[in-house]
Amino acid sequence: MPNPNTGRFGRLAWLWLTLAVLVLDQATKLYFDSALADGREISVIPGLLSWLLAYNTGAAFSFLSDSAGWQRWLFAAIAVVVSGILVVWLKRLGRSDTWLAIALALVLGGALGNLYDRIAHGHVIDFIFVHWQDAWRFPVFNLADCAICIGAVMLALDMFKSKKSEEPVHD
Repeated sequence: MPNPNTGRFGRLAWLWLTLAVLVLDQATKLYFDSALADGREISVIPGLLSWLLAYNTGAAFSFLSDSAGWQRWLFAAIAVVVSGILVVWLKRLGRSDTWLAIALALVLGGALGNLYDRIAHGHVIDFIFVHWQDAWRFPVFNLADCAICIGAVMLALDMFKSKKSEEPVHD
């Protein structure tokens, strides 16, 4: 029996956020891929934040980037499967699951942004470089990665919030 709190389309209306993440991610990648093609680094906050073009053929933190090229299709396939799961999950959410819908939409937008890069370019375009002077350097990343991380943190926080609708009723 269908859940009366879900509605016909669940929380698929939040796909507008997925689309916004995807468009913003691709627009910034297009801009920085061109603007930084000469290899220079542009300091935004000296000693902390720079724009720096990098291509990642691997996964997060360049995992498997030294492989022979098969990883491109593996990570693309994983992104397609995960994206499908996220869309189904969004459709099954109830009206009160706004926080979870936002989290899933962010992760989906980021996954699709990086998926597009892998298929179209053979690598993910990264350009955000966070570092502290020369003491430490965070791997270069992009807006899709930011959306995935924010969505993942929101998903983790959602696990800890109480679900009023799932608590048993005591008479």
